[in-house]
Amino acid sequence: MSETKNSFEAGVGSNALKTPERVVFITSKTSAQVKERADRQLMSYPQLILREVIAFEVLTIVLVIVALAWDAPLEQLANPLLTPNPAKAPWYFLGLQELLHYFPPLVAGIVIPTLVVVALVVIPYFNVNIKGEPLWAAYRSRRFLIFIVSVGLLLVFLGLYRAWTVLVPTVAIAGLTIVSFFQLKRPYRLISFLQTRPLSWWVMTWFIAVSLTLTVVGTFFRGPGWSWVWPWR
Repeated sequence: MSETKNSFEAGVGSNALKTPERVVFITSKTSAQVKERADRQLMSYPQLILREVIAFEVLTIVLVIVALAWDAPLEQLANPLLTPNPAKAPWYFLGLQELLHYFPPLVAGIVIPTLVVVALVVIPYFNVNIKGEPLWAAYRSRRFLIFIVSVGLLLVFLGLYRAWTVLVPTVAIAGLTIVSFFQLKRPYRLISFLQTRPLSWWVMTWFIAVSLTLTVVGTFFRGPGWSWVWPWR
């Protein structure tokens, strides 16, 4: 069997729509399976970057028009002799300020944010459910028991500190997770969607729900002395 020698050259081309050529190297211990799929190719420049520049300019024009038409919701000039009640942090820190209402400063201001940052740094280095399989796809009974115990301990901890703004979204997400555990004969579309979600989706959904709840409560439902007030009163 004769081998045909082909030469390949690497270079920079200007044709943004040209389909790239694939080169496969086969050794004695490997086999190649290449499926041809001619997708439409686009270059970052000018196709993508020009669109981003246009979107940025349109957004800038809209912000300028809004700034000229409406005044920013600023308060009076800062007065060192007058402390506002309540003294609220910027909206992106209101979640932490809300946690300070329930937990000690060491827990709410240092421990919890540190755990979140450490989790974001460490999780990518672990092969956690690479396949993205649903939460209840395997070991259903064992996973359900672990889930019930973990959620129960978390609810007891939140109940001891009366952290209702964290407990309520936690109960809501846990309830949806338990509903997705049961296999119905004719489940609704929402239940069918929840049954295909992996563990990472549930954890992220819980985190977003808690963050939004804390921010909304701190923005609209906290009055003098950080007491609970209704925004329409």
